[in-house]
Amino acid sequence: MASEEELFANIDALLVEEPQLPPPAERARLREAAGITQARLATALRSTVQTVKNYENGRSEPKEPRLSAYQRLLKGWAAKYPAHGTLAAPPASAPAPAPASVPAVVPEPVVPATFAGVPAGEDGTGPGVGVAVQPAPERPARSVGRPAMSSRRPAAKKAAAPAVDPRFPHGPLAVLDGDGSAYAEGGVVLDCPATTIVELVEWTLRESGLGAPKLHRYGKDSDPLVVLTAAAAVKLGLPERLEGHEQRRSLRLPEDHPVVKQVTKAKWQLTQRGFGPWARVYRTAQGRDRQCVQLAILSWDALDDRSWPGVAEMEPADIARVLGVYAMRVITPRGSTAVSGLELMTAMRPPTKPERDAETGNWVSGHNAGSLGTEPMDPAPPEATPEHPVVVNSGWTGGFLNEEAYQWVRDVDTLTGDECALPWAVGLDLNTAFLAAAARLVVGLSAPDHFHAPKFNPKIPGSWLADLSHIELDPRLPSPFTPDGSRPTGPAWYQTHTLAYAQELGHDVHPIEAYLRRETGAYLDPWHDRLKTAYVDTLADLGVTRDLSDTEFLAAMEHHKEQDPGLAAVLAAIKATVKGGVGKLRERPQGRHYKQGEPWPALARPTWRPDIRAAVISKARVNMHRKLRNMADMTGLYPLAVLSDCVVYPSPGTSPLDFLPYAASGKPQPGAFRLGPTPGLAKLEGVQQMTWAVDLMEKGLNPARHIKGGDAVLDDGE
Repeated sequence: MASEEELFANIDALLVEEPQLPPPAERARLREAAGITQARLATALRSTVQTVKNYENGRSEPKEPRLSAYQRLLKGWAAKYPAHGTLAAPPASAPAPAPASVPAVVPEPVVPATFAGVPAGEDGTGPGVGVAVQPAPERPARSVGRPAMSSRRPAAKKAAAPAVDPRFPHGPLAVLDGDGSAYAEGGVVLDCPATTIVELVEWTLRESGLGAPKLHRYGKDSDPLVVLTAAAAVKLGLPERLEGHEQRRSLRLPEDHPVVKQVTKAKWQLTQRGFGPWARVYRTAQGRDRQCVQLAILSWDALDDRSWPGVAEMEPADIARVLGVYAMRVITPRGSTAVSGLELMTAMRPPTKPERDAETGNWVSGHNAGSLGTEPMDPAPPEATPEHPVVVNSGWTGGFLNEEAYQWVRDVDTLTGDECALPWAVGLDLNTAFLAAAARLVVGLSAPDHFHAPKFNPKIPGSWLADLSHIELDPRLPSPFTPDGSRPTGPAWYQTHTLAYAQELGHDVHPIEAYLRRETGAYLDPWHDRLKTAYVDTLADLGVTRDLSDTEFLAAMEHHKEQDPGLAAVLAAIKATVKGGVGKLRERPQGRHYKQGEPWPALARPTWRPDIRAAVISKARVNMHRKLRNMADMTGLYPLAVLSDCVVYPSPGTSPLDFLPYAASGKPQPGAFRLGPTPGLAKLEGVQQMTWAVDLMEKGLNPARHIKGGDAVLDDGE
C-alpha cells in the first residue's frame, strides 16, 4: 500500500501539470450565462475578439499566462452557473492532435553543404539560401473566418489549388500584430509568444510551420517571411520609424542598436544590408538544414505604395491575404517587387544541380544547363555603364548600347487637318509589354567574344556596332532604332533584335564589330510563364477573363479594381515585379559616396546582366513599332506619342473600338493593336480631348505620360 507521502507527492505532481479547460462549447455557455460579451472578455485577457472566438470554437488554445487566468475565470463561472443545476464535472484532458502525415517521396540525393548555402542579401552579397528543414508538427492555429479572394463575376476555369506542403502547414508568411497574433494563409491566426527579435526568429523556424516549397527541383525552399506591424515592431524593441538617411532605401538600424546587438549575441547574423525594412536573420546552413527568417517592417515602408497600393494600411489579416496570393502565384516576397522579380529568375533557373562525380561516385554541385551559373560575369564594354570598372579601367570610348523604352512625341508640324479635326485622343496601354517580350527570348549565357566586321546573324544574341543613319522612315512614326524616336546620326551599338528589325524592314545590315555570346538559351522562359499565369489568373479573379468580347473586356476593365482592392494590389505588384526585375538586371550604383570605377554590390550577382535587359527592351520596342506600322497600313492612323508601353491615337470616338481595325467577321485584325487581358494585348489607358493633346505636344510634353491624369498636368514641369 502506498504511503501518505507517496500519495501527496502524486497529487502535487497533478497540481503542477498544465491547467485543463472545459470543452469549447462549455466555455461559450459559461460566458453567455455570465452575461459577458466576447469583446469584454478579450479586453480582460488583453487579447482580441477573434482570439476569444477561436477559444470558443476550438480552433486554438490559450497559452500561459492567459491559460491560468482563463481557467480561473471559467472555474468561477462554473461554480455560479452549473450545467443543468449541478456542478460541471472537470473535463477530461483532450487528446493531442496527431502529427501531420508526410506522404512518401523519392529521396533526393544528399547535396554537400557548400551547395546548400545560406541567404544572400538584397544586393546579392552575403551567403545564399539553405534548403528545407524536416516537416514541422501541427501548430495551434485559428481561423479568422475571412473568405478566400474572389471576384463578383464568374472567372474562367482554373487549375486546382496546389496541395499543402506538410512541412509548411501554415503557408509562406504571417503578419504579426502587437498582441502576438500572427495572421497566416487561409485565415489562420497563430499565437506568437515572442517578445524579442531573437525569440521571433526561433519561434518562426521551430514552431510556426511557415515556409514555402522550392519552385524548381534543383532550387531551394523559400525562407519564412514575418511581416511586422508598427505595434509589433515596437513590442519587439524596434523603433516605429527609421529616420536620418538621405535615401530611404538605405535606411537601417545602426550597428550599436540593442536589437542588432541582441541578434549578434545570440549567434545569429544579418546580411550586409543590415537591419532595414527587409531584414534577413540567419545562421550558416548545416548540410541541408536552412536557418533563415525574413522580416518586413511595415512602418519602415517595406511595402512601397507604388507597387503595393494601399496594402500597408490594411488590417493584418488582409495584408496576409494579399501577400499570400502573391507568394502562391509568384514568389514569397524577398524585398521590393524588383528584388522579388530578380529572385524569381534564379528560383526558376537555379544555377546548380546535384550530380555524381565520375571518379568518386559522390554527389557534387554541378552547373544547371540554361542558367546563368554561380559566378558574376563582366559585360562587354558597350553593354556596361560609364561608371563600370570594365569601362573605367580600359579607357573605353567606343560608345554604349542605348536600348531603352520609347519616349517619343510626334512633331506637331506633321499633323494633318483631318487628324486635328478628330475630337478625341485615346491612349492604349500594352499589358506587361516587357513580359511579352521575354517570351521565348534567346539570350547569351556565356561571356562575350569580340569580333571585327562580322556577318550579321539575327539568331545570335549580342551587341553590334552598325550605321543605320541612311535608313529613311515615315516622320509620322518614331524611328525603331532610338528611344526618343529620332533618326540615328551615325554608327551606334544595337542589340540583335534592333538590327534584325532593320533587316525585316528590307535594309542591308553590315556590322563594323560585335560582342557575341556562343552559349545561348531562353533563360527567361520559366520566369515569363509563371508571371504570365499569375497576371492572367489575377485578372480573371477580378472578372476580366479571356472569353470576354472586346466590348465586355473594356467594361470589365473599367471597374475591375473595385471588385477586390486586395487582388487589385496583387495585380499591381505582379506588374511591378516584371518591370522591376528587368530593371535590376542593370542596377546602377547607389549612394552619394560612390566613386566612378569602383565595383558596387550588384556587380557581385550572376544576374547583373545588362545585355539581357537590353534584349528584353529592344524586343519590346521593336514589337511596339511593328504594331504602329501595321496600324498605319491598315487604318491610315498615326500615333501622337508613345511612352514605353502606352501609345496615344487621334480618334473619332472615346473608345478604342472607334479606331482599331476589325475584319468583316468582327474579329480583330492580326498584327495591329488588339484588346485583351494577356501580356502584349492592349487595354484603355485614358481619353482626353484632341485639343488637350495638341496643347501638350506644342509645349514639348508627352500626352502618353498624362493621358490618364487629365488637365492637372498642363504645366511646364514634366
